[in-house]
Amino acid sequence: MKEPKAIVLHAAGTNRDVDAYYALKAAGADPRIIHVNALRKERSLLARSAILVIPGGFSYADAMGAGTLFALDIASYFKEEVSQFVAEGKAVLGICNGFQTLVKAGILPGFGGETRWATLTDNAEGRFECRWVTLAADESPCVWTKEVVFPVSCPVAHGEGRFAVSSLEKLTQLEEQGLIALRYVDEAGNPAQGRYPINPNGSPLDIAGICNPAGNVLGLMPHPENNIYKDRPVYGGGESGSGLSIFAAGVRYARAL
Repeated sequence: MKEPKAIVLHAAGTNRDVDAYYALKAAGADPRIIHVNALRKERSLLARSAILVIPGGFSYADAMGAGTLFALDIASYFKEEVSQFVAEGKAVLGICNGFQTLVKAGILPGFGGETRWATLTDNAEGRFECRWVTLAADESPCVWTKEVVFPVSCPVAHGEGRFAVSSLEKLTQLEEQGLIALRYVDEAGNPAQGRYPINPNGSPLDIAGICNPAGNVLGLMPHPENNIYKDRPVYGGGESGSGLSIFAAGVRYARAL
């Protein structure tokens, strides 16, 4: 069976690249961790790959805001290549700092003109949140959630995870277009309805992740790569290993490209 090639993009301060590598490997991909400077020297690596993952961490020490400088890297050095990658329907996943990077680079939400109107900002409780959460999927075009059995349990680890938009109209537009791919729920799968700590950061509509209109790009704040092994404990309940299913869905999709 074909192992689609995957890039896990690394920058200074990234610390979940190895976790993402093993999640992709376990899901059946052929991943490589590539430093952003190495990609600048060999841009054709993107064209030869079917999956791009921007992992979590604190890229560039979150200077100027979480994901901002990593987003500038992408916008400055790889705008054409990444735009082509997305336009060709290849699979892109941004986790935590990677989600922040995709939004601040304008890759997500993926519609609405040149002016950026979404961001990830300080958690409502005003502190770093490190805890296990439970996710459910909305009906959406997202390829990373297809045929995944929800709820999925995985940890969060962020200080700037609250999804924010410039207007209620934009938030409504996201929901109406089915681009809210993942939401925070309780362990029984019931909506969080903004309740802390079930919704750990205060995101409106319990948004944990969004996708672009084509569904091939997903950004989410939780870390499914940190719950991929069946024999490991899941703190606070949930199914051990359930995070792997998200990577498996992306790999299945990439195989068919």
